Amino acid sequence: MADNWVETTVGDLRRWADEHGKALDEPGARILLDLAQKEMGLTGPDALTPEHLRELLLKVFPESVVAGREDVPTILDVLRRIAAYLRDTKAVTADAAAGLEAEIDRIGPEFEELVASVDSVERQAAAEVIGGLMQADGVSLDDQEAVEAWISDFEALPEHERYARTEGYLRQVEEMVVPPVRLAPEAELADAARRSSLTRLTLALADWTGERDLTEHDTLTEADAEAAGAALGLETPRSHGQMEDSGELERFWWAAVEAEVITAADGRAGPGPALDGLRSTDDATLLGAWLPMFDALAVPGHDYADGLDAVELVQNEMTGVLIHLYEQEEPTEPETLLGALLDHVEEAYDLSDADGMPALVSDAFALELAALEEWGVVRKSGEGRELTPLGVWAVRELLIADGFTAPVVGELAGARASELIAGLTWYRPEAADEEIGGWLAGQDPKDAAADLLDVMRTGGPGARNLAAAVLHRVGPEAAAVVRAAQEHPLVSPYAALWLNATGDPSGRELAREEYLWVFVDTVAGMLETAEPEEAVEAALLDLPPGAEMEKMVDELWRTDHPGVADVLEALGAHHPDKATAKAARTAAYKARSANQGAGRGV
Repeated sequence: MADNWVETTVGDLRRWADEHGKALDEPGARILLDLAQKEMGLTGPDALTPEHLRELLLKVFPESVVAGREDVPTILDVLRRIAAYLRDTKAVTADAAAGLEAEIDRIGPEFEELVASVDSVERQAAAEVIGGLMQADGVSLDDQEAVEAWISDFEALPEHERYARTEGYLRQVEEMVVPPVRLAPEAELADAARRSSLTRLTLALADWTGERDLTEHDTLTEADAEAAGAALGLETPRSHGQMEDSGELERFWWAAVEAEVITAADGRAGPGPALDGLRSTDDATLLGAWLPMFDALAVPGHDYADGLDAVELVQNEMTGVLIHLYEQEEPTEPETLLGALLDHVEEAYDLSDADGMPALVSDAFALELAALEEWGVVRKSGEGRELTPLGVWAVRELLIADGFTAPVVGELAGARASELIAGLTWYRPEAADEEIGGWLAGQDPKDAAADLLDVMRTGGPGARNLAAAVLHRVGPEAAAVVRAAQEHPLVSPYAALWLNATGDPSGRELAREEYLWVFVDTVAGMLETAEPEEAVEAALLDLPPGAEMEKMVDELWRTDHPGVADVLEALGAHHPDKATAKAARTAAYKARSANQGAGRGV
C-alpha cells in the first residue's frame, strides 16, 4: 500500500546497499523519507525532484529535526545513496538521478550553514534550560562534579519525565517574567527616598531609641513605646471607617530591627549598622539602606498565630497590589485593586466572619494604600493609583530578589538580534518601539538586516513576526541583503513585503498562497504568548477592510504551514461571525486530516 512505501523503500535500500558494499545510515534514510511522505505528501521515492530536495533540506528538515553541523555529511550521503538506488533500480531515469545528485551538491553548503545556525540557537537555548533546571535543584554551575552528577541523573530519567520537568520549568520561567519598565536616574530615586516619610520616621525612631533597655522580647517597654509614639507623632492610631491601626509604631520597630537600622538583642537596643547608610549623602549607599527598610515594611509576613486581623492580613497581601501596579501600563482605580484583593482573600483564607470581613478588609486596604502614598511609593493619577519612580525601582529590586526577570527599557541596545527578539516578547508596544529604536541606532543597517533575517530563518512564528516588524524599521540601505534572502521559504514573503514597502525595484505583491501563509504565521506567533481569543481579536484588527474571512478560511487549510490547524481551531472557537467560525472548524478538521496528525515546529 502507498502508506507503507517508506518502510518498503528503507528495506529495499538496505538490501541494495549491502549488495553494493555501501554503508547506509538506515535511521537517517527513514527520517528523510518519512518527512518526504508526511510533510511533503510524496507518494514514493520516485516522485522526488530537485525542487523537492531543496524544500526537504532547506525548509522541512530544519523545522522538524534537531541536527548539528557534524551530521550534515551523513545526511547528504544518505540522499546520494537514495539517488543512486533510484537510478540502479530504474525507478527514475539516469538523467533524473544525475539531476538529484547535482542538486544535492549544489545546496549542500547552504544546507550546512542553515543547520549550523539552527543548531547554534538550539544549543544555546538548551544550555540555558539545563542550567536553569540545575540551579532550581540547588546545583552550583561552578561545581563541575555536581553538574556532571546532575546531568547523569537527568539523562537516566524516562523521556516523558525529562520532558515534563523541562516543560514545567519553562512555564515557571514564563510566569517569572514581568514587563519592562523605565528607571529614573539614581539621583532622582535617592532624593525621593530622602523625602520619604519612611526614612523620616525610621531615623526619628532610631534617634529617639539611642541605647536603652528593652523588654525580654526585645521590644520597647510600655512607657517607652508611649513616649516614642508621642515623639514621632504616632500617638493617635490611623483609622478609616470602622478600622483602626494602633500597631504602626510596632511595625516600624520590627522593620528597623530587621533592616539593621536598630539593633535589639538580649534586652538591649542600640544603633544598627544600616543607620549611617540611611543618613548617607551617597545616593547608592542611601538606596541600599532604604530598600531593606521598605522590604521589611511592605512584606511583613504575619503568621496570624493570635487570630486573623484584617490590618495584618492586608499588609501581608499588599505585595500583590504592588506587583499589579508594576505590571500595569495605566493607573488603576483603588476599587479595581480592592476587588482583586478581596477575591484573593476569599480564596486564600478561611474566614470565620465571612460577612463582616470584606468591609474590614476594605477599610484596612484604604489605610495601607494611604501609607504607601506617604512613603512615596504610590501616587494618585487622576482617579487611579500608580507607582512612583521610587516605587517602580523598589518593587523591581524585590522582584529580582525573588527570582523574577524584570527587564529595563534600553538594556537591549547592545544585544544580539536573537536576544532583542526574545526580549521584545515581554514588551508593551510603546516600550518596544523605544527599545527597537535604541537597538537600531547602534547597528549598521546591513548587519541589522542580516541578523534579523537569521532569526527569521531559525526561529518560530513569534520570533519571525517580531523580527519582521523590526526589519521594517531598517532603511533601504539593506536592500541587497534582503533581496539575497528571498530564496529561503520562511523568509521570502516577508522579504517581498519589505522590498515592496521600501520601493525597491524587485519588490512585488504577495501571491495569494503567500498572503495566506503570512496570515497563519502571524496568528501562530500570537498564539505562542496570547490566549486564543486575544490572538484572534488582534488578527482580525490587522486584516484589510472588506476581507472575506469565510472564503479565506476555506482556503487556509491547504496552506503549507504546520500551525494552520491550530490557527483554524482558534478562529473556529473565537471568530465573532458564526458562519465564519463554523467554516474555520470544518477547515481545521481538513487540515488535521491532510497532515495525518503529523506535527512539526516552525
